[in-house]
This record gives sequence, C-alpha cells and structure tokens, in this order.
Amino acid sequence: VPDRAGVRLRTGKTNVLSLVMEGTANSMEFTRHLIEGIGRHINGTQYNLNVTPDFAGNGSAKTVEHLLKNNFADGIILTGTSPRDTRVQALTDAGRPFVTHGRTEFFSPHAYHDFDSERFVQISVDRLVSQGCKHLLLYSPNEQSMNHHTIVRAFRAAVADHGIRFQVAESVPPGAPSSTIRQQGFEIASAPDRPDGIICDTEVLGLPLLCGLKDGGLTPGVEIKTVAKQAGDILSTIFPEIDTVSEHVVEAGEELARLLLARINGAPISDLQTLGAPRPSWEVPD
Repeated sequence: VPDRAGVRLRTGKTNVLSLVMEGTANSMEFTRHLIEGIGRHINGTQYNLNVTPDFAGNGSAKTVEHLLKNNFADGIILTGTSPRDTRVQALTDAGRPFVTHGRTEFFSPHAYHDFDSERFVQISVDRLVSQGCKHLLLYSPNEQSMNHHTIVRAFRAAVADHGIRFQVAESVPPGAPSSTIRQQGFEIASAPDRPDGIICDTEVLGLPLLCGLKDGGLTPGVEIKTVAKQAGDILSTIFPEIDTVSEHVVEAGEELARLLLARINGAPISDLQTLGAPRPSWEVPD
C-alpha cells in the first residue's frame, strides 16, 4: 500500500477529495445521502473523501481558503451555492479543480450538478392548476441561495403562462427555529385571502410549515393542495394526501464525484454541467 505522505511529497497530489458542507442543507439526511453517492463513485479509485463542515458561513470563503493554503485536497465539492459565491471565486482564482452542487451567476463557467428547479416548478404549477387551484404560494424561504433565485424566476414565469394569482412567501432568517416556520404556516392558513395551492421546495422547513397549516385548520393536500420537494419519504408518510417531487441525492453525489474526477483529469468545463431530473409522484404528460 503506497504511503500517502510519500506520494504527496513525491507528486504533490493528496489523493483526497474534500466535500465542503454548508450548514443549511434543506433535505432530511442530505449529507448522509450525498456522502453515500460520492463514496460509491470513488470506491476502487485512489481517492479518499474528507468532509469539511463550513463553520465560516455567511458567504465566507475562509474554509475553502484554509483547504487551499494547506493543500488538503486535489479537488473540492461545494454545496449550497449563492449567486456570487465567494468560495467559487476563490477556487476559480486558485485554479483548483472543483464542482458545485448548485449553480451561480458568475460569468466564468464552472463545473456543477444541480437539481432541475425550473422543471420542478413547472410540473408543480401545472399539477396544482390541473386540480383547480387559482391562487398559488411558493414557499422557498432561503433568499440567499442561488436555488431560491432560480425557483422564484421559474415560478413567476410558470404562473404567468396560466394567468393565475400568485405570491412568494416571506423569507425567514437562516437557522430559524421550527416553531417560527410552524407559526408562518398557521398565519398562511388563517389569512382571509389565503392561497388554495402551495409549492414547497424545502423538506426540512416543509415539515413544520405543513404542521402549521394543519394547526390553522387545513389538511395539506385536501383543503390546500400541496406539492413538496423531498429527498426521502418523511413528508409523504406524515402527510399522505400531498403530492411530492423527489430529488435523488445519492445519485447527485455520484454525479458530483464523476464530474470532479473528470475535471481533475482535464475534461473541459463545458462538458461538466448537468441537471438532475425531478421525479414526481404522479404521471406527468409528455
């Protein structure tokens, strides 16, 4: 077995990939599923995986700069991107291979794999309209994320095609307690001009939100039609009446690892930008 320290001294390579986990993952067991997918892909290769919690937060590149300064990894995977993500800028400037779970608004392209949020919104709006909804609410509370910006744009375009009323829920501070989200759901249910359909793009916050709707006298999926994104089956188990759209995070982890290894081996960035298909729990017309 080659000595890793000797290999690093001789070649400058660490044979390590680093997964930088930001702290606002919005799916149940997101981290575990992502690590499982990455591990599946790199199994049998020379690479090992390190997981680095991003304690810096607030858009700081401090964690990434620490990895770069100490040459801890040959390639880096970032999660939870923002439109002008300083971590992406730092890695681009350093010329270090990296891939992101999520897109950005930088002019310079970079490798990424992302959930197809535009498709998720389109099929969700179409589903709710087919059920007779005429006033839709989008619940995507993390306005600092790139995913939020993408979903809001897609939502406004989708509802415009149908000519129906819509609103976007007020944002909540990162790390807001579940009780705050539950109260927000109660207030939505109690509003005199409440929506008759809701799209929720976050599993972790979706659970207390739906509980709040129930506190307000509404059964999600019945009195208020609901489409929610999920990575597991928690929401659909607790609220079987709702419609769900699945993101397969294990597959996303496998794809992120594939893209990063390809980037390390010199593949062009234009070939390393992919989207994961949403999987609805109902039949979608072709």
